[in-house]
Amino acid sequence: MAPTVAFARSTVALVATVVASAIGMNIVAGDQYLSVVLPGRMFKLEFARRGLAPRLLSRTLGDSGIVTAPLVPWNSCGAYMSATLGVAAFAYLPYAFFNLLNPPATILAAFLVGRTMAPAPAPAAQPKT
Repeated sequence: MAPTVAFARSTVALVATVVASAIGMNIVAGDQYLSVVLPGRMFKLEFARRGLAPRLLSRTLGDSGIVTAPLVPWNSCGAYMSATLGVAAFAYLPYAFFNLLNPPATILAAFLVGRTMAPAPAPAAQPKT
């Protein structure tokens, strides 16, 4: 994990690393939930250390790990989609615009928004009793 985080020096690089990790887990693991849980746990502390809101990590994982799962034929989601549609995953791949364009759009959004992207909320003051 340390070399991966060391590569991600900027917010854009960190988001791109999360996207690549989630897609990679989809390819390696047999279930889409692992592509969300494992990178989520891997990068949770780094997002907190950089002062980024947890919802940014959640959105990045959803935009990459969840939407690309149907495109991997040996993933449980891809196998279900193939069986339901009656065609191989690679047959509907060219028509899955949302699934293909969402991960790059997430990285582009991180690039365009940059450092102002989803700062972590300040802790709420506890009322004195």
